[in-house]
Amino acid sequence: MTQKKRVLAAGLIAAILLIVIDQATKYLAQTGLAGKRGVTLIPGVFELFYLENTGAAFGMFDQKQWFFVFIALVMAVASAYVYLRLPQDGHYHALRVICVLIAAGALGNMIDRVVHHYVIDFLYFSLIDFPVFNVADCYVCVGTAAAVVLLFTVYRDDSFEFLR
Repeated sequence: MTQKKRVLAAGLIAAILLIVIDQATKYLAQTGLAGKRGVTLIPGVFELFYLENTGAAFGMFDQKQWFFVFIALVMAVASAYVYLRLPQDGHYHALRVICVLIAAGALGNMIDRVVHHYVIDFLYFSLIDFPVFNVADCYVCVGTAAAVVLLFTVYRDDSFEFLR
C-alpha cells in the first residue's frame, strides 16, 4: 500500500471512530438522561444535562435542519478536499488531524439532524453558564481553534500552495 493510501485509510478510520464515539455518547445521554434533571459531576462547575437542540449554537436558526445538513456536508467535503491535497510530509500532520476532527464533528451532528431532526447535547459547564454541547461540537471547536493557532504560528501563506 502506498503512503498516500495509508494516510487516506488512517484518516477514514479515525473519522469513523470519532463519529462512533460521538454517536455512542449521544445514545448514552439520550437513554440515561432524557426526562431527568441531569447529573452533577462537579458541583457548580460541570453537569450532564440532556437537551434536544433544533438550532445551532445558542439556539440560533431554530428549525432549519436542512440548512445545517447542507453546511455539515460542505464542511465535511471541504475538510476531505484539504486532507486529500495535503503534502505527505510530517509538516502537515497536524492539519490532517484538524481535517479529520472537523469532518467527524460536522458529520456527527449531521447524523443527529437527519435521524432525529435535532442534535443531542448533554455537556454543560454551569460555572460559566455555557450552552449545552456534545462531543461532535468539541471536535469542531478543538479542530478550529487548533487551525487558528497553527495558521498564526506554524504555517505561512506559501504553506498552502498545494491548494491552488
